[in-house]
Amino acid sequence: MNPRWLLMAKRWAQHPPSMKRVLLVLGVVAACVLLVVAERYGLVPDWMTADRVRRIH
Repeated sequence: MNPRWLLMAKRWAQHPPSMKRVLLVLGVVAACVLLVVAERYGLVPDWMTADRVRRIH
């Protein structure tokens, strides 16, 4: 493990994020998971899906 990660973890343990920040991150993660599930089951409209682009070599 990189020593920089250990220093960052130490700093995070001494000064944890606020509850607002934690809820914001959890909300963003939940929204991303919801979009993935909706796309997997075909519940997203056509304007939200990306078109495949053909690569020309």
